[in-house]
Amino acid sequence: MGSGIFKKDSLRGLRSLAQALGPRFHRGVVLYLGRETVPFAKNLHALPLEALWRL
Repeated sequence: MGSGIFKKDSLRGLRSLAQALGPRFHRGVVLYLGRETVPFAKNLHALPLEALWRL
């Protein structure tokens, strides 16, 4: 998991969704108050909240 910004159980729901959808799952994103984009698994990323305004 990326740089310890989340507790292990915090991402359980998103991981379950990815597993349930299989190949239909393209990417999961968690928004947080940090400044860096952090990949924490295949197709799962933590993005800074401010990324909503940059993208």
